[in-house]
Amino acid sequence: MTTKASFNAEDWTVITTAPALAGLLVASSEPGGNLRESVALSRGYAEARAQQPGELLEDVLTTAPSLDASTRPKTPEDIKTVALAQLRAAVRTLDRVAEDDELVEYKRFVYSLAESVAQAHKEGGFLGIGGKPVSEKEQAALDAIAAIFDEPIPVQE
Repeated sequence: MTTKASFNAEDWTVITTAPALAGLLVASSEPGGNLRESVALSRGYAEARAQQPGELLEDVLTTAPSLDASTRPKTPEDIKTVALAQLRAAVRTLDRVAEDDELVEYKRFVYSLAESVAQAHKEGGFLGIGGKPVSEKEQAALDAIAAIFDEPIPVQE
């Protein structure tokens, strides 16, 4: 069983910050709906805690995400670059240290969180009528997240 103690401080920061950055990536991909998307991000963490996660994910969920002020992304392009890099690093670290089922649980949580942010606000339409539950840009962000989960993990020698 893997716990927070299995990681150094730098790796743990990456692992705990990547899910929030994935949600931020989706939220920043399309203007509008920021309040609803922020609430969806918070609700995603609360719902994951309520589902009795494994010990590793429980540790992730109870550690506040953090970004160094000097490296905090400011533009949507910065957010995309940082979020995808952090998520890739988190998955590689977890693949190296955690059990397979713990990695799968983490990936499901991250994708579910990002998906709930995407669905929090309809894009397009008029006064809430019509519009798409998930815009093309949000779907592209979700696809980029899913692609990281499907990337082969480099073999460490």
